[in-house]
Amino acid sequence: MEYCQLGRTGARVSRLCLGTMNFVGSTDLPEAKRIIDEALDAGINFVDTADVYARGGSEEYVGTALKENGRRDEVVLATKAVARMGDGPNDHGASRYHLTRAVEDSLRRLQTDRIDLFYLHITDITTPLDEILETLDVLVRQGKILYIGTSKWPVPLFLELLTLAEIHGLPQTVAEQPPYNLTDRRIEWELVWACMRKGIAIVPFGPLAGGILSGVYRKGKKAPPGHHFKEVGQRDGHNRYTEESMDLVESLMPLAEAREVTLAEFSLAWLMHRPGITSPICGPRTVEHLRSSLKAAELELSQEEMDAVDQIIPPGGHITNYCTLYKRMCRAVNKPEPLGPF
Repeated sequence: MEYCQLGRTGARVSRLCLGTMNFVGSTDLPEAKRIIDEALDAGINFVDTADVYARGGSEEYVGTALKENGRRDEVVLATKAVARMGDGPNDHGASRYHLTRAVEDSLRRLQTDRIDLFYLHITDITTPLDEILETLDVLVRQGKILYIGTSKWPVPLFLELLTLAEIHGLPQTVAEQPPYNLTDRRIEWELVWACMRKGIAIVPFGPLAGGILSGVYRKGKKAPPGHHFKEVGQRDGHNRYTEESMDLVESLMPLAEAREVTLAEFSLAWLMHRPGITSPICGPRTVEHLRSSLKAAELELSQEEMDAVDQIIPPGGHITNYCTLYKRMCRAVNKPEPLGPF
């Protein structure tokens, strides 16, 4: 496993990040323990979760696994808050009131004394940025969080956050977690450049576009039983499984087959070869899924293969509206809906 700096920090993280969003919902505790143990054995030292995943259940699984294997201090542990965790008016958002409670709750569920990387999970334009930064500063000084990051923040907003932090000597953002995959390359227009210029790590989620790039779904064939996509054009209203996305899959398959790997492995390897990318997040449901991701981390793509991908889906292009998830998540926090490239 290769390692790299986490943005402008001195911390080093594996080139692959273990995501745990599937824990509880699709992955029971024994399998989650096996996934974490095998990931650490393979050299992964970067684990990502969030309070909203299974309403704290994912954090509890991660905390239990690291407690039982005694390997907590081998891991750069990331979690997130801001998304809704209850029905009360202050059970969401980036206010001092909510973030302080959210961190305490995450520490308890994770059974740890610190959060190594704490993300603001979604934007909250109702809370002033100075309140957010001052709250994070207190939490850093208390030793409860070490580094801060953002997730799904538009470039102008996270640059404003960074500028305020620089002016007032408050904690600076070291990582951004956006969606990024071969069906939606729009972050290449602005976000990648901005992060590289400012020394911000890019830790993308959704490398397989929710399963579109797994190779399981093929043009003209019914989705296999037990999978999320039932028919073209339907998947939680996000319109990702479309004729265009299936055409993309068929165009990419020969590249994967030529390397004797799955489309999932090829797609993840492509992402790891992109400029500015620190650690893509893989979200295995099973140990077998994890092993496939580990295989992708060892796959070296040639410039000819990267150029061939650009011919199929050009830089900055998109054929699915993967980022429509932004709107739904932001509406859960903000009224009115924030402006931005959502």
